[in-house]
Order: sequence, then structure tokens, then C-alpha cells
Amino acid sequence: MRAYYPAMAGLMLGLPASAADLAIKVEIPRLSVAEYHRPYVAVWIERPDQSVAANLAVWYDVKLKNNEGTKWLKDMRQWWRKSGRELTMPADGLSSPTRAPGEHQLSFAGDKGPLASLPPGQYRLAVEAAREVGGREMLRIPFQWPPKAAETAAAKGEHELGQLSLSVRP
Repeated sequence: MRAYYPAMAGLMLGLPASAADLAIKVEIPRLSVAEYHRPYVAVWIERPDQSVAANLAVWYDVKLKNNEGTKWLKDMRQWWRKSGRELTMPADGLSSPTRAPGEHQLSFAGDKGPLASLPPGQYRLAVEAAREVGGREMLRIPFQWPPKAAETAAAKGEHELGQLSLSVRP
């Protein structure tokens, strides 16, 4: 009797072992304001009904004593209502310190981490930023998972976020 290993089935059929890869670039613009604070940023994948399919990153002030930086996570209102309030921070592999102005890159392999259990379908990359003594901004980019071909899409913020780009490849 032969054992069946689903992970090997794709290899026997000549399919790639990895489902796909996802790369994200998030630009935090340099603002000329009297009192500048780095923004809190949440990055996640949402389904067409706007429910959260996977959290990818949360950047917040992790250096405040007694984990006080978590107090302002709720200022990222969309993310907080949909997923954030259910998480315990810091979350391993998800949370990290706020980022300085500039371009920041995130990449995810489809065969591990938050994308490993993402079923095929239509999704949107969602990025929300909130800044103390500043504003809030949210950007979304639609994409198909897993991609049939390499694709790149972008969106441009107006205040708290600069250029956002998403690249998916099989």
C-alpha cells in the first residue's frame, strides 16, 4: 500500500512547491510639522466583506514602559475594530517598533507564515496609519491569491502614508 502525501502531489504534477510570494513597500512620508511623531501602522489582508484574513504587521511604540504603547493602537480604528482588539501585544512575528520616514519593505512566502493557510480568492491589502498630533489614513489594494501571473499594484496616500505598492508572484 502506498502512502499519500498531499505536499508531494504538487511536485509530482510539476507544480511549484511554494504557493506564491507577496512583497509590500510602505512609504512613510517626511512631514514638516512642529511636533512630529512616528505613525502607528497596521498591515493586513482582508476578504471582500472587509473581515480580516491575515494580520501581516503592526508598528507601534514598543519602548514605552509597562507596554503603554498598546494604549494608542485603537487609533488605527479600522484595524482595531476588525482584529486588533483581539490580539495580545507584543505579538511574535507581527509587532515591531514604529518606523522612521522612508520606504519600508515587507515580504512573505506563500508556503509559510500568515499566507500558508490563505485560501484561494479575491483579497485586499489594507494599510492603516495613525499619528499622534496628526491624522489617520487608510489605503487598500485588491489582489488575487494565489496569483496566476506576477502582478504589481500601487496606491498613493495623501498625508500619513506615501506610496504603497504590492507585488505578488506565483
